[in-house]
Amino acid sequence: MRIIGGKYRGKKLFSPQSEAVRPTSDRAREALFNILRSKLGSDFSNLKLIDIFAGSGAFGLEAVSQGFGKVCLVDIDLSSAAKNAAMFVAEKNKITLLQDDATKLFKVGDVFDVLFMDAPYNKGLSEKALLAAAERKILNKNALCLIEVEKNESCNLPSQYELLETRNYGIAKILLARFMG
Repeated sequence: MRIIGGKYRGKKLFSPQSEAVRPTSDRAREALFNILRSKLGSDFSNLKLIDIFAGSGAFGLEAVSQGFGKVCLVDIDLSSAAKNAAMFVAEKNKITLLQDDATKLFKVGDVFDVLFMDAPYNKGLSEKALLAAAERKILNKNALCLIEVEKNESCNLPSQYELLETRNYGIAKILLARFMG
């Protein structure tokens, strides 16, 4: 597992020890950052991203490498994410690690422009976490949301979100949505 673009391109990340952590593939991450550039432009420096169900933290750390101003990694178990984040010493002021239940998000005290979520597949957790994000008001109006689910998994977006498009990458399906507020 490695960073695929930006300032730290090629930097190796620690792979998670747990079988329960399934990082987003390099190919999917590259495609998602291309989508973000097409929707938001190439300057991410004033944007804040929250990575919910962060696992290894690979997506959020990719965001740091690609120039996001602030990144928050949220997971109930931050051991893998913390180990990887520690390798980004020069960027430590941009990275927040937050141990929290992603379906409740009680501890998040900021508002974000981009949400990335990669919940354990086929457990119905994405819908719960999206509801929590809306209820806790952690997203700016029109925030872009990238929601990864298993390709055959249904994900009914809460009414506060508008589905923009769906893309498949191997066993994963990415829902691109906008938070309507």
